[in-house]
Amino acid sequence: MFKHELKYSLKVLLKNKILLFWTLAFPLIIGIFFNMAFSDVEKNEKLDIIDIAIIENKSWSEDIIFKNAFESLSDDKNKERMFNITYTDKKNVEKLLEEEKITGYIEKDKNVNLVVKHSDINETILKYVIEEINSNKEIIETLSKKEIEENYKNGVYTIDYQKIYQEVINLINKEEVELNDISKNNLSYTMIEYYTLIAMTALYGGILSMFMINKHLANMDSVGKRIAISPIKKGKMLLATLLASYLIQLFGLLLLFLFTIFILKVEYGTNIILIILLAIIGSFAGLCLGIAVATLSKSGENTKTGILLAITMFGCFLSGMMGITMKYIIDSNIPLLNKINPASMITDGLYSLYYFDTYNRFIFDIVSLIIFSLVMILLSIRGLRRTKYDSI
Repeated sequence: MFKHELKYSLKVLLKNKILLFWTLAFPLIIGIFFNMAFSDVEKNEKLDIIDIAIIENKSWSEDIIFKNAFESLSDDKNKERMFNITYTDKKNVEKLLEEEKITGYIEKDKNVNLVVKHSDINETILKYVIEEINSNKEIIETLSKKEIEENYKNGVYTIDYQKIYQEVINLINKEEVELNDISKNNLSYTMIEYYTLIAMTALYGGILSMFMINKHLANMDSVGKRIAISPIKKGKMLLATLLASYLIQLFGLLLLFLFTIFILKVEYGTNIILIILLAIIGSFAGLCLGIAVATLSKSGENTKTGILLAITMFGCFLSGMMGITMKYIIDSNIPLLNKINPASMITDGLYSLYYFDTYNRFIFDIVSLIIFSLVMILLSIRGLRRTKYDSI
């Protein structure tokens, strides 16, 4: 009986073209649009090396900290090189700026003065770099002063100031917190869109479970009326139909992963097994969400579908699908909203595999999805128990 019902349910689902479109084809179409929109975005947004000028004078030559910092940031051997520097005089630098051959120039007297012609991203970066060097300079000068005082106390009066400054700079570099880059080299910030696509595909499977539940409700379908008065075991029948929904849902996810990996060339990194595991559990949460909408809503089938799609898309919106900063905004201002949002649970679990070298947060998101699924099941059971018909 179970096998027969499973086979029958699969046939019913596979013959429904609208359901197959939303669960199998629609995520692939969205994936294509994402690829078209974001394939070159990072290349286009890559910052070019900024052309600047520095007025060479005695004050600049004596400022070891600024001099060394800008030499490092303009060194051809430095992979993180930021600037092309032209060392010149006051007269020539004004001409370069007027002809827009440089972003701005630096003139050192008592302070470091930055002169720019426009206010754009390159000018902002240059200003920020100067502010950061100034901030570090205060620390370096304080430590250097202490070092010089120690030399005086020890009877050393011939002091190599440049050597002391360099030693302090090296000390600071050693004492700075080193950030371990545990991130995968192939993952970019545009991956957030593909993460939300995985979440959307997982939750869209709820359309399948909702459709099958509707078929078992006497007030929704003629099949449901026959089931309601038949002596067959309804538990096994319901389980078979939900299993059929879940299998097609998982097939949709498999199709999405194969399509994005081999056709769109999306690289998910080395944790692909855990990503798939999270997607499978997320699919179960989507299945349970579909059951809950089907049992708790007393509306017609089209209205229920609209409700489910609205919940899913709103959840994906909050998790960053329509704007990559939205998830951060919600997490910062209304964290509870994303704590109960299954789409956010899925994307957050995917982020955790990228950003963290431990699995604590990933496990938390897995557990959250399981709890969400159980809550949806309990609400569905309660809704089914309360369902009564005056006549069938």
